[in-house]
Amino acid sequence: MENAENIFMQLLPLIVLIAIFYFLIIRPQQKQAKNHKEMITALDKGDKVITSGGFIVEVVKREEDHFMVRLNDDTIVKLAKDYVAKKVG
Repeated sequence: MENAENIFMQLLPLIVLIAIFYFLIIRPQQKQAKNHKEMITALDKGDKVITSGGFIVEVVKREEDHFMVRLNDDTIVKLAKDYVAKKVG
């Protein structure tokens, strides 16, 4: 019995470190990824977004794995959903 308690006491700092790592790093990243995915699914025609490259574009059409976006009055390009950084406004 004493041996089991000794092993637990040796593993306790490691367990605490893993818990801190989870709550300070992993969990916030998972929450941010979930919010980003919800934002992507909510985007529709006419919404303005900022790309990860810094362009502010307007969504023209939703497609399966990308958006058709308007850069200016006469330029429409495809943008992968992964490269939408955030919604403007």
